[in-house]
Amino acid sequence: MESIEKEIERLIQDYGNDVLRIAYMYLKDRHLAEDAFQEVFIRVYHKWNTFRKESSEKTWIMKIAINVCKDMLKSYWHRNVSFYEFEDIYKISNSTNDVEIEMEKKSLLESVLRLPDKYKDVILLYYYQGFSVQEIAQILDTTVGNVTSLLSRARKLLKESLEVIE
Repeated sequence: MESIEKEIERLIQDYGNDVLRIAYMYLKDRHLAEDAFQEVFIRVYHKWNTFRKESSEKTWIMKIAINVCKDMLKSYWHRNVSFYEFEDIYKISNSTNDVEIEMEKKSLLESVLRLPDKYKDVILLYYYQGFSVQEIAQILDTTVGNVTSLLSRARKLLKESLEVIE
C-alpha cells in the first residue's frame, strides 16, 4: 500500500500543476478546480492497478481530469450556478501595453471557453497544455485525423468569434 501512496505523490508532483490548470480552464473557478484536482488523484489512486501503460501517465491522468471536469459541469448544482472568475488567470500590470495584451489574452480565453466541448477540448489540450495531436487522440479516444479536423474547425470558429468582437 505504501508504494502506491508514494507513486501517487510522485504523480501529483509531476502532473499536479497540469491537472489544476486544465481544471481551472474548464471550471472557471479556483475552488472548483481544487476540488477537481483532489477528485482526479482519488480516481488515479483507485484506478492505478488498471493503468495499462498503453499511453503515457500524463495522457492517462489528463483524460481522467477532463472527465472529472465534465462530470462536475454536468452536475445539477454547477449547471445552475455560473462562475466566471477570469481575473485570477492573468495578473494585469500597470503598464498600458501590458493591460492591452492581458485583455486580449482574456478575450481569447473567454472565446475558447465558449466553444462547444469537442472544440474546446482540442484547443485547451493543444495550445494551453502543449499536447501533440497524437497524444490528444489518445486522451479523447479518437483518431489523429479527427483531432486535426477538430483543431482546424476550432481555429475557424475562434477566428469568426474574435472578428465579431472586434
